[in-house]
Amino acid sequence: MGMQAGSTLVILLALLGANLPFVNQRLFGVIALKRAVKPLWWRLVEMVVAYFVAGALGHLIESGIGNVFAQGWEFYAVTASLFVVFAFPGFVYRYLWRHRPAVAA
Repeated sequence: MGMQAGSTLVILLALLGANLPFVNQRLFGVIALKRAVKPLWWRLVEMVVAYFVAGALGHLIESGIGNVFAQGWEFYAVTASLFVVFAFPGFVYRYLWRHRPAVAA
């Protein structure tokens, strides 16, 4: 896998991982919960896990291409902030968008 394909894959995985907690009611998209609505703190936990999964995949791709560069705290601060920005569409969909009630036919 080339550098551009790997970068694109990591960015798409980050977009998907940041929005997945907000668009479904299952834990990590797989496990059904007993509650009808998943609380916000579960969604945030899912986002943190997805952040580390995307970072691990990026590290794996980088090590497959060549040398792995050392990263300081600045790198993690920027990528965590970018991950939160990626999650904004899902957050808006879940909490700010007015969902119309279903019309009985």
